[in-house]
Amino acid sequence: MNKNIDKVLHGVILFIVAFGIVTSATGLFYTNGGAAYNFLNQYGDTVKVYGNGLYAHDSYFMAPIFRGTDFTILFFAIPTLIIALVRDVQKNKLKNRLFLISVLSIFTYYSASIAFGVTYNVLHLIYIALFSTSLFGLIISISSISKEQVAKSIGNKLPSKGIYVFLTLVGASLFVAWLPDIISSLVSGHSLQLIEVYTTQITYVLDMGVLAPSSFICILLLKRQDGMGYILLDILLTLCCFVGILLPIQTVFQVLASISLPIGAVITKVVTFVVLAFFALYYNSKVLKSHTEL
Repeated sequence: MNKNIDKVLHGVILFIVAFGIVTSATGLFYTNGGAAYNFLNQYGDTVKVYGNGLYAHDSYFMAPIFRGTDFTILFFAIPTLIIALVRDVQKNKLKNRLFLISVLSIFTYYSASIAFGVTYNVLHLIYIALFSTSLFGLIISISSISKEQVAKSIGNKLPSKGIYVFLTLVGASLFVAWLPDIISSLVSGHSLQLIEVYTTQITYVLDMGVLAPSSFICILLLKRQDGMGYILLDILLTLCCFVGILLPIQTVFQVLASISLPIGAVITKVVTFVVLAFFALYYNSKVLKSHTEL
C-alpha cells in the first residue's frame, strides 16, 4: 500500500469523523422548543410535521428515525471508524484496510441518506461534505489494495454455499421490504403511503438500486474468486451488522415518540434484518479468521 495515498486517506477519514460528529450530535441533541403541526402536502394529504430541532420540517414519522440513526452513528459507527483508523495507522495490514473499507461504507450509506433524504436544513453543506468525503474515502481505500492479494489471501477458506444463500436472502429481503409499497402505490394511482413531505424515499433507491444488486453481483464475483467479490462481501456483511443495530434503535425512538407501528411492518422491516444481522456477524467472523496471517 502506498504511504502517500495512506496519508491522504487517513486525512479524509479525520474529516469524516468531524463531519459525522457534527451531523449526528446536532440531529440528536439540538432542540428549539418547537411543536408538531399539520401540513397539507403536494398530494393533498394532511401530514404531521415534527416541528422541533434540526428535523423541524421533516415528518413526525421520519424525524424519530433520523434521530435514531444519529444515535447509532454517534455512539456506534464513529467509535468503530476511529478504531478502524487507529488500527490501519498502527499496522499496515490488508485485514485492517479491509475493515476500514467496510466501516467507510457505513458512512457512505448514512451520508447519502441524509444528503438526499432529509428536508433541507442548516447542516445541508455539512451533509454534502460528509457525503463527498465518505464516497471518495471509500473509493481511495478500495483502490489502495491489490484485488489479487485479497483473493489469494482468502481463497477457498470461506463457507461458500452458506454465504451464497445469505447474500441471496439479503438481496431478496430488500425487495420484499420495499417493493410492495411501490407496487401498491402504482396500482392505486396514489403516492407512496409514507411519502409525506418528501418527493421520494432514498432508502428504496439505495436498498433496491444499490445494495440488493450488489448482493447478487457479489455472488458472481465470489464464484470467480475475484478479489473485488471479497471486498464487496466485507462491505455487505458490515452494513448488514450495522443495520441490525440501527433498526431496533430507530424503532425505540419511534415508540418513544408515540408512533404506532403495524406488526407486519415491524416483522418485514425490522425483525427480518435483525436476524440477517446475526448471520452477517457469524460470516464476518469467518472472514476475519481468514485474514489472521495478513
